Amino acid sequence: MRHRTELPQTIDVDVTTHDEFPGAAEYARSKIGELGRYTSRPVLQAHVKLTRHRDPAVQRPVVAQANLDVDGRLVRAQVQAETAREAVDLLATRLRRRLERAAENWEARRGELPSASSHEWRHDSEPTHRPNYFPRPADERRVIRRKSFTMAPCTLDEAAGEMDLLDYDFHLFTEQGTGTAAVLYRTGTTGHRLALVAPALADELSPYALPVDISRHPVPCLTEEEAANRLSLLGQPFLFFIDAAQGRAGVLYHRYDGHYGLITPAG
Repeated sequence: MRHRTELPQTIDVDVTTHDEFPGAAEYARSKIGELGRYTSRPVLQAHVKLTRHRDPAVQRPVVAQANLDVDGRLVRAQVQAETAREAVDLLATRLRRRLERAAENWEARRGELPSASSHEWRHDSEPTHRPNYFPRPADERRVIRRKSFTMAPCTLDEAAGEMDLLDYDFHLFTEQGTGTAAVLYRTGTTGHRLALVAPALADELSPYALPVDISRHPVPCLTEEEAANRLSLLGQPFLFFIDAAQGRAGVLYHRYDGHYGLITPAG
């Protein structure tokens, strides 16, 4: 009896363009649509956005962003390139690697021992084409994106895996052992650094394998305006702080368009 070979799924991709990109939408639908072969889980939704910087001084003006809903799990990627076609190619490569790693992580959670490659996110060697934020003058910057979400407790290793799938340079989460807000980010000699809203609890972290530096510096308590001023002065990509008005931790960060975004825990 002949068994029918199951064909890989073709992803239906919704593309949004914020400029004139002749043929780019069709190319993105085709290129990203082929990625279904790299996951056994259904891709419920896929959205790609192409945007162009207007400043001629920006060397890689095209920003490509993708969000895939893979069986209820968000997989995200963002790149910057000189042309729309190059941006789509880079985006497809980054998404492919994330889908492959997500498959490995899902297998590990089913009880199998993770392979060595499942920890590639610890020493990610893929080329960096992350968007640089637009050098907007400080007095023109505004908080134009606010995101609030429930932070389920997780370990450092789980936070690092989530950060990789979401293609973030930092990740705000609730550390499982301490039960407090924390930010994991890419930097330092090990490649990762952890900041806790209560640094005195650093010895109570849940067991982890991730090589990481742990900050012992206190988190500043600031108003939103003060946080924006400090972020501008420091020249860093983000600022972890305690909102003086709300009494809760948050992260203020530079968006690629030069404005600010703010992430806070729900509730």
